[in-house]
Amino acid sequence: MPMLRRPSFATVLAFVLCAPSLASAASPDSPLACCADLEERIAELEATAANAGNRKVKLTVSGFLNEAIMFWDDGVERDATVVTNDNGRGRFAFRGLAKIDKEWSAGFRLEVGVRIENSKRFNQETLGTGGLDVRHAIWFIESKTWGRIALGNTGGAGEGATEMNLAKTFDVAKYSDPEDVALGLFLRRKDGSIVETPSGGFAWYRLLRDYGDQPGEGRRSDMVRYETPDIAGFIGLLNWGVDDAWEIGARYKAEFQGLRMVAAATYGENTFRRPTQGGYAFACLAELPGQPRDASCQQFGASASIMHDPTGLYANVAYGLAHDDLIEQTGRFRGVTGVEDESWFWAVEAGIQRKFMPIGTTTLFGQYYSDEGGSNARRNILEGGVESRILDTGYSYVGGGIVQMVDAAALELYLYYRHSTAEMTILPGVANNATPLALDLDDLDVVTAGALIRF
Repeated sequence: MPMLRRPSFATVLAFVLCAPSLASAASPDSPLACCADLEERIAELEATAANAGNRKVKLTVSGFLNEAIMFWDDGVERDATVVTNDNGRGRFAFRGLAKIDKEWSAGFRLEVGVRIENSKRFNQETLGTGGLDVRHAIWFIESKTWGRIALGNTGGAGEGATEMNLAKTFDVAKYSDPEDVALGLFLRRKDGSIVETPSGGFAWYRLLRDYGDQPGEGRRSDMVRYETPDIAGFIGLLNWGVDDAWEIGARYKAEFQGLRMVAAATYGENTFRRPTQGGYAFACLAELPGQPRDASCQQFGASASIMHDPTGLYANVAYGLAHDDLIEQTGRFRGVTGVEDESWFWAVEAGIQRKFMPIGTTTLFGQYYSDEGGSNARRNILEGGVESRILDTGYSYVGGGIVQMVDAAALELYLYYRHSTAEMTILPGVANNATPLALDLDDLDVVTAGALIRF
């Protein structure tokens, strides 16, 4: 029996448009007169109707929204701010994949981030900035035998290398990336005054290598990226970008005897200086304008996560180290003793993730982070009204909380607390032989409550 052909959208639309006339024209003298030109009208509609797109590329659309309230206490002021949780800010993503043959395929990834109020950039005086930003924009060609090569703006071997995490805390409370939890707030001294710079308040995240990233962690940038095929659970990564900045790294994934494990490690070098931070895989603090190599820094980062599925017990650990070759040669620190050219951190998270309730998995967790930021080659503070150089910084937090999954709604509800402490040693005034001074700084307490919903 022949199959009936489904009418096209244009045919159906033409019938709907003609239906009133068909009813009025049903007479012996002019049967169906209104539709004498039906074929022409159908052809016109088909020519002007929107195309369905490239049917050879399989398209997947996904994303989530992640909004929260952060309650904070800086020792003097208490307040609450509605924010986009930048641990995993809202986003929508388009992924395309097309098979060339049994061996080769090609595709793309386009992902746009959505912020309403940035959780890591609000302070006591202003709200965080919002808007859209391009997170990924790449095309790639992939071989089952030879791996994948991609070109565009994306993350390299260093992105996520210090953030491996099998638990549900990954997008809501990253254990090794503390900047996202209200560290745009200005640092206060014990006497209640805000630590000032010549251009305004000194934010907490400036303790972390000035721009807020933990040592060893990469960032998304313009690059050529190569990824090997999976070999016994290992994947190798290599990326090259602006002015020969490059990273190399590896990922590992395994399951055995009820245990799941993921791990990553990366090393990178950068010799590029730019006014903004978007053009390279990671930033150097020291800059020497006019020199053939105006920046030179290296970093290493690694992390691992392991979970025992029968019990739900899990642990995460991360470490990162960065070295700046030129910081002692900058005008700010030339001739100064005690300059710290390295920064490093370590962090841990432990907890249990089980389905205690029918609605979904519950994650109970505790976290600790410690960071030594080194000398700051980009920023001075004001001490007694006089610019003073930052010889060393320290930051740590301890915290814990809960994440509750609601499986029926693809919803993650979360509540957690962090207590942060800070250290800063400065060289008061302009004299290179001045006695270093340790500032007496206040602590910061933050409670975060919110939800992430996926689509």
